[in-house]
Amino acid sequence: MGLLDGLLRDKIVLVNGGSQGLGAAIARAAVREGAVVAVTGRRTEPGEALVAELASAGAEAMFVRADLADAEQAGAAVAEVVDAHGRIDCLVNSAGLTSRGTLLDTTPELFDAHIAINLKGPFFAMQAAVADMVARKAPGTIVNIITSSAHGGQAFLAPYVAAKAGLAGLTRNAAHAHRWDRIRINGLNIGWTATEGEDATQRAFHGAGDDWREQAAAKLPMGRLGQPDEIADFVVFLLSDRSGVVTGSVIDWDQNVLGGLD
Repeated sequence: MGLLDGLLRDKIVLVNGGSQGLGAAIARAAVREGAVVAVTGRRTEPGEALVAELASAGAEAMFVRADLADAEQAGAAVAEVVDAHGRIDCLVNSAGLTSRGTLLDTTPELFDAHIAINLKGPFFAMQAAVADMVARKAPGTIVNIITSSAHGGQAFLAPYVAAKAGLAGLTRNAAHAHRWDRIRINGLNIGWTATEGEDATQRAFHGAGDDWREQAAAKLPMGRLGQPDEIADFVVFLLSDRSGVVTGSVIDWDQNVLGGLD
């Protein structure tokens, strides 16, 4: 049994950054709810492995190799999906760069890399998807994966926060611009989540050992990190008609409360 059984039946869904981690969880959840799914990624092997997994379960899926840091490739990925299926109904921007940098040690190159992947890529993917929806005079939905750190974040996340805060603003701007086109655009400010990418980040930048998840969970109010499949279910809900008329919302999907003080 699925989330609500068939929330995305016959929808064409593109998940950027969908070959692993949260993106892959979103792709699996979308397929479970009846969608035809396309996923993008920079590396072919994990993308094709995910598509094979989904196909073996009877789903229709495709992999598009694309580097979302390149605006042209971001738009071309949408075009490839439209060429294959005649349209795009839903877009999820899940690709992200989380490498560390403070205000004082961030280089122009690191800053540009964050802007490219965390803001420019989603911008031009949205541009291409919305253009298709508007040309067909058809409704559509977009969900941007942002971060709770967009509210301010840690000192070592300066370029990440700058880019993701921009994505939050873009989400609201685009939602306002296209509400009369019946295109709903929302975002999720996710908190600390147990993904492959987070594991690599913790090991590379914070010297984390094999028990870092347990140590991190002990410091959190609910005693555990967020799980990709939980977020994926929420994304599917926002993509679906079941979420009604909601647009322009950037939702804090976290266990810490903004503005709350002890």
